[in-house]
Amino acid sequence: MPVPSGYRIRPFEPGDLPALQAITVETFAPVAIDRAIDDAFPGALPGSWADRKAAAIADDCRTEPAGVLVVVDADGAIAGYVTSRTNPTTRIGWIANLAVGQGHRRLGLGRALLEACKERLLAHGMVIAKIETLEHNEIGRALYPSLGFREIARQVHYIARLTDDAPQDGEGNDPC
Repeated sequence: MPVPSGYRIRPFEPGDLPALQAITVETFAPVAIDRAIDDAFPGALPGSWADRKAAAIADDCRTEPAGVLVVVDADGAIAGYVTSRTNPTTRIGWIANLAVGQGHRRLGLGRALLEACKERLLAHGMVIAKIETLEHNEIGRALYPSLGFREIARQVHYIARLTDDAPQDGEGNDPC
């Protein structure tokens, strides 16, 4: 799929990181697993879910910066991004994160980013592209199959308090 008119996809630049982190927090707020953990155990972990998710994006950008593609509008403002990692041994490329900013959604930017990412993975010798989503992420569950991804397994996430001093859920009940 071509990039929508008025936008272009380019490689990541180090100065992009703050904008990518802001888009991440905005986009993942309703679906982040770290947010679900914070909701279940408020105050149990240092920082917020948003801090942890932003740190994960920084890690993606540091670990394989060439695997980060950024979509910008005509003015050069960042509208979204995708992060990926390659594994030459397994030949599985992992698409770790995809996010499009609020004012740029429903234009096909996520689809264009994923297509560009799949092309990059193929060019780097990957045979399989892997992407994950949570069941309640309706956008991902609709988008990924439309781009040739197919579900091969489901995973259930459990959490447990490991110390007695970790806060309980908001009702004072131990959810575990």
